[in-house]
Amino acid sequence: MKNNIKFQFIILFLIAFSIKAQEKAVPVFKDGEAQIVEAFSNPEKWIQHDLWVETTFDSDGDGKLDRMHVDVTRPEQTETEGLKLPVVYESSPYYAGTAGDAPGLFWEVKHEIGAKEKPRTKVEVTRRGERPIISNSQVKNWLPLGYIVVHSSSPGTGLSDGAPTVGGDNESFAPKAVIDWLNGRAKGFTSREGTETVTAFWSTGKVGMTGTSYNGTIPLAAATTGVEGLEAIIPVAPNTSYYHYYRSNGLVRSPGGYLGEDIDVLYDFIHSGKEENRARNNKVVRDTEMANGMDRMTGDYNDFWAGRDYINDMKPMKAALLMSHGFNDWNVMPEHSYRIYKKASEMGLPTQIYYHQNGHGGPPPMKMMNRWFTRYLHGVKNDVENDAKAWIVREDDKREEPTAYAEYPNPEASKVTFYLEAGAPEAGNLSTDKSKSKGKETLVDNYSFSSEVLAQAAYTNHRLLYVTPVLKEDVHISGLASITIKASSSKAAVNLSVCLVSLPWNTSKNSKITDNIITRGWADLQNHASLTKSAPLKPGKFYDMTFDLQPDDQIIKKGQQIGLMIFSSDNEYTLLPKPGTELTIDLQGTKITIPIVGGENAFKKSVE
Repeated sequence: MKNNIKFQFIILFLIAFSIKAQEKAVPVFKDGEAQIVEAFSNPEKWIQHDLWVETTFDSDGDGKLDRMHVDVTRPEQTETEGLKLPVVYESSPYYAGTAGDAPGLFWEVKHEIGAKEKPRTKVEVTRRGERPIISNSQVKNWLPLGYIVVHSSSPGTGLSDGAPTVGGDNESFAPKAVIDWLNGRAKGFTSREGTETVTAFWSTGKVGMTGTSYNGTIPLAAATTGVEGLEAIIPVAPNTSYYHYYRSNGLVRSPGGYLGEDIDVLYDFIHSGKEENRARNNKVVRDTEMANGMDRMTGDYNDFWAGRDYINDMKPMKAALLMSHGFNDWNVMPEHSYRIYKKASEMGLPTQIYYHQNGHGGPPPMKMMNRWFTRYLHGVKNDVENDAKAWIVREDDKREEPTAYAEYPNPEASKVTFYLEAGAPEAGNLSTDKSKSKGKETLVDNYSFSSEVLAQAAYTNHRLLYVTPVLKEDVHISGLASITIKASSSKAAVNLSVCLVSLPWNTSKNSKITDNIITRGWADLQNHASLTKSAPLKPGKFYDMTFDLQPDDQIIKKGQQIGLMIFSSDNEYTLLPKPGTELTIDLQGTKITIPIVGGENAFKKSVE
């Protein structure tokens, strides 16, 4: 009897052991999020390889379809157990190195507006990088959660064929080709020139893209093709329009931190592809298409810029969109994400937006991204589409702890119109009372003084400043401020710069990025009637122009004053003509609308 029981126990143990041995590693989900799976978490067991995907275009003109260099990192179970998983995909022009800050790479900015510029230095990139790994970004975050991670070098960079076009069509169709390959619709090859093919047998065909800056632009570029299989994208601080990046309301304006950069500079910066193809690419793309289309003389919007504005290509887009940006990103400014988020929402696509209060970069919290990809790549119904639409990190909170809002801008915000009361060269008043908005005030352009110095100056003729009464309660701004300005210039062209500031300026070493600048805007008065056609100003003649400042969501603390500063050349962003141009503002024809939560009643209550 005892032997029989012992035998039965051994049999049951062997059965249990056999069942356990046959269990295959699969993604695990809890509370709507993918969980770390131990079997996927050992880097030593990850399979890594590279390949080339054939595209549908020949952008380097060598008579052959361009091939994109792609790397893959996947769990061993995709090879040993037949496991198929969705893909997190990032593409970039930066993986193989850049030109760096070579002397003379940027355009000279110290000259009159509209003047012929000195030629700039053109540089070559020394390619770097080793096969088979293009990049390790995203791998540690996503592979243990049950994803395969894929990277590709964009056209004309690294070991990818083609020419960089900085927003041209090939930069949209290159990632599309990779996604097509992941779905069995495009050819992959084991070598750049060879014929041996490779398939993505381990892919479910569900793809999510993410990345920051240029790497965040490419997911949007791919999504605008409407490619099947691209289910969701998480662009972080993406450049969604190269006009908005290098121009502002007709004005030649550099991205923050890169004074004198333009689209042809970025082309040189990333052009790390085949050395033997560079001369042809330079001639066709940089020295012809860009040279003829970028128009640094007038800054007008034209077909060249329209072709590099992704909002014009969004009709085929189907991917669920989670945008991320910083309200104080003065490189790729916050309008870039807002304009695409707004359009995608209008199209009825699943959308969310995450804004933090810092500068360039900064992805959403991992929890948000996990929920997004879990829903749209794994198909787990976690109700993410019914989460709050907008997530804003408040001024003193951690980036991982955003506050949920029904929408952005805040639905409770409404536009409050403020008028200007004379006070130059000191500060005038900014109030909702129009009756005192009379007369004209003049400033003298001088790029020697930064916006920071001008905002702090008690007395100067190089800016005009208008301030509200001291706030007795906090004021919550949410949305886009818009200024209507009536101005004249003593010359045929003048820079026009506007800042909304919080005063007094916090100069302490513990000051935060949200303490001083609220939002900014720039414009060319020569474009007062049209963004696509400018005309020289008649000295002394007044022109009306309306334009938006950058989107914001900020709480201005009690004890502060909101100030509107108008000045001319901004030495961090604009061309820098010889000082002395006079810019005159007609106060009666000038006003600014600021979106305030609670509207005019809330503002009046804050200053009573």
